[in-house]
Amino acid sequence: MAEETQSGNGTAAATPPQIRMQVLAQYVRDLSFENLVVQKGLSGSEVQPDIQVAVSLDARKRSVANQYDVVTKFKVTSRNKVNSETLFLLELEYGGTFHIEGVADDQLHPFLLIECPRMLFPYVRRIISDVTRDGGFPPLNVDQVDFMALYRQELARRAQTQAATPVEKAN
Repeated sequence: MAEETQSGNGTAAATPPQIRMQVLAQYVRDLSFENLVVQKGLSGSEVQPDIQVAVSLDARKRSVANQYDVVTKFKVTSRNKVNSETLFLLELEYGGTFHIEGVADDQLHPFLLIECPRMLFPYVRRIISDVTRDGGFPPLNVDQVDFMALYRQELARRAQTQAATPVEKAN
């Protein structure tokens, strides 16, 4: 017979599984910074920066049980508003290795692409700030990323792509 736990009011309640997430490692997988202002010899009065930040995510299961690699990819492009020339280009791939237990299989994909990047983001923000400052620009403090909205946008994009792809009928 299955054992039930009693809550304080005498009704049976099932205990939800305990979610356990541990960051095993964090690392810069790839980093590139190109300072085009120095290469072109522009002066400060000619520069009015317009900064664009693109974010993408990747998650993979490792060969060890309950371990996953999650990589956040940031591409920061600063263009001059005056003439649209690129001022700098920063590309960062920052990863983490996570041990995750207690997450239902149907919730694992969103967990990996929402919760894990949230854990990594403060470190990504600091690296981008340091690199832009060390590259001769004011430190760039990237705005908070809504990883849940990013995940939903990707699901909508995939659904739209699948809807646009014609299905072949078998004869």
